[in-house]
Amino acid sequence: MSLRKRWFAWMYHTFVSRTGTPDFADTLTREVRAPLLARARGQVLEIGAGDGANLPFYPSQTQVTLLEPNRYLLAYLRDRWPGVRCTVTGGLLGWGERLPFGERQFDTVVATHVLCSVRDQGQVLAEIKRVLRPGGQFLFLEHVAAPPRSLTLAVQHALNPAWSALGDGCRLTRDTGAAIQAAGFRSVEVRSFRAPYPPFVSPHIVGVALV
Repeated sequence: MSLRKRWFAWMYHTFVSRTGTPDFADTLTREVRAPLLARARGQVLEIGAGDGANLPFYPSQTQVTLLEPNRYLLAYLRDRWPGVRCTVTGGLLGWGERLPFGERQFDTVVATHVLCSVRDQGQVLAEIKRVLRPGGQFLFLEHVAAPPRSLTLAVQHALNPAWSALGDGCRLTRDTGAAIQAAGFRSVEVRSFRAPYPPFVSPHIVGVALV
């Protein structure tokens, strides 16, 4: 298990996030991820922070706490702290299903491409609500299942076992938008779109949920 997680961390850091360096040639980064993270405010918790690829996009007045369940990615993450505009208050090994924080500690919680791989989406969303202060916001960007009865959804189901094994538990067929809508937030603003990626990972959602 540890060897597979070490391998995934190296692959992610080297090829997916390009060693955590922002790529503004990427349409998703330029037009979706960067504007979303610019909305962060106050005390911020990022769940599944990876190797810190989101850090350059946080506003300078934010104080960001980073939570990552893969200890090998956490090692890369610490290398990203110097030189970013925000204040990084720490990086912790931990899981979204049981956040190691008290109630109402954060103004913003962030998850980008994370809810596809957590073990229990409902529990993670309940924990997010628990640690957000009244009026706080949950910013999310996720790839999701294709529409029902579509060819893309059939392909996602076929690829899911191998994709999950290679992607540290990532699942292609989760209806994450519905899970967020059902989680009991005061309001949810969500937009569906197609990212410029292979069709089986192209369906995406982006949005903000308020408590």
